[in-house]
Amino acid sequence: MATTNQGNFTQGTQTFGEQAKDTAQHMGQQAASTAQDLAGRAKDFAQDVGSRARDMASNVASMAGDAASLVGERAKDMSTNLGSGMSGLAGTIRENVPHEGFLGSAGSTVADTLESSGRYLQEHGLGGMCEDVTNMIRRNPVPALLIGVGLGFLLARATSRRS
Repeated sequence: MATTNQGNFTQGTQTFGEQAKDTAQHMGQQAASTAQDLAGRAKDFAQDVGSRARDMASNVASMAGDAASLVGERAKDMSTNLGSGMSGLAGTIRENVPHEGFLGSAGSTVADTLESSGRYLQEHGLGGMCEDVTNMIRRNPVPALLIGVGLGFLLARATSRRS
């Protein structure tokens, strides 16, 4: 009988070992499946975050473009209004200045200059003015440099604190 009990014990140990092995394999498969599922979720989450970041960056860029466009339109409107005001001022000067003599000649010259400047500003705007100044500086670099140095000197003198 001792042999029979020992045989049952050995057989029970083998069955227990096989069960433990099967359980371990099953748990390993579940762990691998869970790890794959978590990796997939992490990948999806990362893609979602990346997509949202791209969308936000696109929205910010679009809003910045819209703001720049609005500023450009406002500057254009301001230059048109300023040009119109200058032309109106020229008309007012012509009406109120004597038509003859030194004052009449000077007033007419000022009115003509204001009117042509106002028309130029209405037609070309600030952008056209900047282009013209840039072209003038390119054609005449030395005088432009000397004018810049002179203006800098005058500004420095005007803003310096002397006792």
